[in-house]
Amino acid sequence: MKRFVACLLGLALLTGCAQTPELPLPPRDSLQGFVLEGRFALKLTQSDGRSESGSGRLSWTHTDHSDRVLIANPLGAGLAEIDSIPGRATLRTSDQQTHVADEPDRLLAELTGYPLPISRLPGWLLGRPGVSGSLERDALNRPLRLREDGWLIEYVYANDNPDALPQQLRASGNNIDLRLRLEDWKPLP
Repeated sequence: MKRFVACLLGLALLTGCAQTPELPLPPRDSLQGFVLEGRFALKLTQSDGRSESGSGRLSWTHTDHSDRVLIANPLGAGLAEIDSIPGRATLRTSDQQTHVADEPDRLLAELTGYPLPISRLPGWLLGRPGVSGSLERDALNRPLRLREDGWLIEYVYANDNPDALPQQLRASGNNIDLRLRLEDWKPLP
């Protein structure tokens, strides 16, 4: 169960081999909905210093009004599915258990004990800080570091395109270190 929990928390960040998207993506600032595929690595540090880690694959579909995240082990076997819309989040596990809460951040915190801000991840992936956040840009005016509510988000790009989407993302905060390797981005109409 601890490994499952670690994999759940990792739904946000990844490591692995990257691929360049085949279709051109719209500029980052105009991208709203997307589908992304990638890998994640997650390290959780307990208050007593013990650490847990996990890794796997994820597939994320984000629209203005909903998110669907599919989490799999490194070999691709499904572990969990999280669906969220405003006011409701549902997590289904591979053994057919279903958990419901009013929002995904609370759902994961209740199930795992770790406060992973899943609802902020789509904005963070695109370098869009919330009201309390600050963004540092690189020489090409792309997101480089984002700080928000005790979290540090760092971006790595595959090329020098000013509109490039991140190839890697690292989110650190609240005894959680999440790394994402973003292998494929596709815009949604």
